[in-house]
Amino acid sequence: MYSWGESALGDAGQTDGLDLDYELLSERDILSVGREITAFLQRNEESTFYLREIKTQETKSFHLKGKIHTLHCGACHVVVVTAKGKVYQLDCGQPKSNPRYLHLNKVVQVACGDNHSVLLRQDGQIFTWGCNSSGQLGLGNREPSKMPQSLLGLAGIPLAQIAAGGDHSLALSVSGAVFSWGSNRRGQLGLGDVTDRDRPVPVRSLHGKKTIYISCGGEHTATLTQGGLVFTFGSGEFGQLGHNSDRDELHPRLVAELWGAPVTQIACGRYHTLTYVTSLKTIYAFGHGQQGQLGNGLTTDQNIPLPVHLPTEHRECGLRRILAGENQCFALWCPAQGPENCSTLEGIPTIDDKTVNNWLSRCDSESRKTKKEITQLFSSASCINGSFLRQGHDRFCRTRPKTSSLDLSLARQTFEKLGRNEEVLMQVLSVVLKNLLPSLSTVAADVEGLRVYLILPELIRVLRTQQNIRDLSLAFAEAVLPHVDMAVLWSELPFNFFKDLVKIFRSVLSAFLHEMRTECTGDSDWKLKLENIAILLHRLSEVNLRSGRKIDESNFYISEIKLYFRDLQEQSLRNKVLFMKILNLLSQYPAFFDMESKCVIFKINFWINFFEREASENPFEQNSLYVNRKSLLADTLHHLRNVSRNFCLPLQVKFHEEDGVDHGGVSQEFFSILGREFHSMRPHMFEFFEDSRLVWFTSEVQCDPDLFLWLGVLCGMALYNFCIINFHFPLVLFKKLLSHKPTLKDLEDLSPVEARSLNEVLKEEEDFVDQLDLDFTAKGHELVPNGREKLVTKFNRCEYVDAYVNYVFNVSVKQQFSAFAEGFSRGCPNEKWKMFVPEELLAVFTGNVNYEWEELRKNATYKGYSADHENIQRFWSVFAELSEQQKKNFLSFMTGSDRLPVGGLSKVCLEIVKYNKEGPDDYYPVANTCYRVLHLPNYSNMETLREKLLHAIQFYEEFGER
Repeated sequence: MYSWGESALGDAGQTDGLDLDYELLSERDILSVGREITAFLQRNEESTFYLREIKTQETKSFHLKGKIHTLHCGACHVVVVTAKGKVYQLDCGQPKSNPRYLHLNKVVQVACGDNHSVLLRQDGQIFTWGCNSSGQLGLGNREPSKMPQSLLGLAGIPLAQIAAGGDHSLALSVSGAVFSWGSNRRGQLGLGDVTDRDRPVPVRSLHGKKTIYISCGGEHTATLTQGGLVFTFGSGEFGQLGHNSDRDELHPRLVAELWGAPVTQIACGRYHTLTYVTSLKTIYAFGHGQQGQLGNGLTTDQNIPLPVHLPTEHRECGLRRILAGENQCFALWCPAQGPENCSTLEGIPTIDDKTVNNWLSRCDSESRKTKKEITQLFSSASCINGSFLRQGHDRFCRTRPKTSSLDLSLARQTFEKLGRNEEVLMQVLSVVLKNLLPSLSTVAADVEGLRVYLILPELIRVLRTQQNIRDLSLAFAEAVLPHVDMAVLWSELPFNFFKDLVKIFRSVLSAFLHEMRTECTGDSDWKLKLENIAILLHRLSEVNLRSGRKIDESNFYISEIKLYFRDLQEQSLRNKVLFMKILNLLSQYPAFFDMESKCVIFKINFWINFFEREASENPFEQNSLYVNRKSLLADTLHHLRNVSRNFCLPLQVKFHEEDGVDHGGVSQEFFSILGREFHSMRPHMFEFFEDSRLVWFTSEVQCDPDLFLWLGVLCGMALYNFCIINFHFPLVLFKKLLSHKPTLKDLEDLSPVEARSLNEVLKEEEDFVDQLDLDFTAKGHELVPNGREKLVTKFNRCEYVDAYVNYVFNVSVKQQFSAFAEGFSRGCPNEKWKMFVPEELLAVFTGNVNYEWEELRKNATYKGYSADHENIQRFWSVFAELSEQQKKNFLSFMTGSDRLPVGGLSKVCLEIVKYNKEGPDDYYPVANTCYRVLHLPNYSNMETLREKLLHAIQFYEEFGER
């Protein structure tokens, strides 16, 4: 061992600031240097430590029960940890003081600042105590503490090292993330400012730097990377940052003078810094040198790294450790060549293959030891989070907000192996349920604290009983829900792991719903349990959508819901109330419903709205329209503007001089005609795009917003009353109604020519883009302020395309769409329309165009006829001969629209009734559009049937009974 600087041990002479008495100092070990004291052990005295007061040179010895494992000095206090992890503190400023036991066990690391201390326990928890004037305890306040308190701000993060400076503290995770808190008046926290922090904060500037060691000075900090680079920050007053200046650095800055030969060790004194380069067998020092602490024979400050003048006779030995104190330095050499790095600190235990194999192979007599180890590891989120990490050279650079650094395949293999032994598996489950999950913090300082939520589903996968799966899933959901940041990690999960995660919680929710449906009972908190699982699965569905649909949406559908719909028609009133509560809760999460189920919920809510309004409001209110076919649009707008109505009531339409009661068929026909009428108003309201055959709102400023309001009302009314209306709107209209952002793909659907031009701008060679002479304008309008003066370049072309799309779908039609959306919500008071995704809403609104005509015959029923009756056989033969357009006309004849409902023709139940008339060959078929009933005379031959049917479907508006 060598020492230099202000006399540290008091029993060796100084020569040019360097102590040459190697033999004397080599008998001392576990050295720690504080502001006023130096602590050490004497060789072969495992239970006694010595303190030397630097100023007085007085040495005292202190004896503890048990072997001393490590110790660390503050300004005038020392914290000692025994081999069994027990902690003692000695306050040197008090006369006749003795070490006091702090009632902490299983401690693996200790670090002391001037007047505060930090401990790392084996389970990953940090404890702090002492002075707290600058928040250096990290407890969220500035109150001092005489006894250790748990620092919850880093709960769950697997830590590799802790460090403490004058009045600041740092922690380093196993993946290289650095956290800092406490005094920051000189920028020593590396956060880019000089504001103190009373809670741990990630040093974002060091993310991805592969940090493997940290060291704190009085008001500066140094970090060492896996590649041997040194970053310093904080006070540079004496040159202790090594940047050839005395300027403070608020962000971590690379010490450029050390670049080239990898540094393997660092140590910060109060105002100076030491680094060691193994390849050169050289210690470099910089900073304050008044007491000779730079070891170069001088007493001046130095702001760049310069070599310490070490004797040559020991250069062949391995350097075990360098230390720096107030004004002292030490170098502890190994007798023979050995590893020379900082990574000798004891860390937290983790789960590995060897440990699991031991658990599985032990005999019954060793079960107590296995249970103890399982309890230790699976009670600690830090231990679990530090396990199953990706191995390799890039392990540290994966410390990023979007990456967990986990090897999930390894985690899966481990839990599958645990699953082979039921007894061991149940011990793990018990510890996780009783110890781990209740202890998890609702706040995570970094992504590393969230790894446990990616690992535990692998335990759920290997559980065998439904009860165990449910118990763990419910506890897991309750713990994970406060962490909204999990969405980022879930989005980065590989396909198979994400799909399995969804499968687990969908199965749990389905099983829970099955039990509620079949047993019709539940405990008092069934709603909370059901809701927690539902919210978790819903968040996974949102992640799936934002990630571009990682898995098919059908993976989220809950088939049990359809059985609730079925049973609602059969159960007692009491159970109907329970079922409706469950369905109402689930309807908040549309991802669980396929399109057919959403339509059922929409209809149920329609009738709930109707009965609630009818019971509570004026019973004389109505929602009827009396219109003339020849002036349908004008009559409709007049009624809407001038007649008060209740949109919650079913729509009743009556055509002038036509008989019939509207049970849905007349309304459907009304909206079919209305669609054609509105199309006649272009270009006043709509711009027609020839290449897509779709329409969009006109951007003309002189348009009457009132027309768009009533257009929205009518569209909402059509949806609310289960009618199909085809305005040839693009999908983007429904995306905007559901608050989805329009994209270039939407422009491609509406105007392929425009979209093609924009795509070419994005794909052009970079140099060619500048020659296109494009500016930020579209259709004569500036896309951004001063857009005519802003040219499109290779650097801003994405901005140009985004602005163009935004102009077409948002800016140019802002007033028109706003009025339409307001009207739509007014016309459709059933809020459940928001359950649909845009594609589904488009299909419900405009109908299906997938005509599988064989389904119509397959679902047909008969009254007065049988399926094999000669007239029925003739009818289907004639129908098969019809052209595609004639078949669509027949559909309009029967239902009022040639568009299909959700589910297609399989949902159109046609009933053919014998039309009893004398002389049937003189009569035409008649359709009841409300009930989809065809009154078919019993014709004498096929020719007559063909003639009468073709005439009826050609002039279907004259042959309907509504």
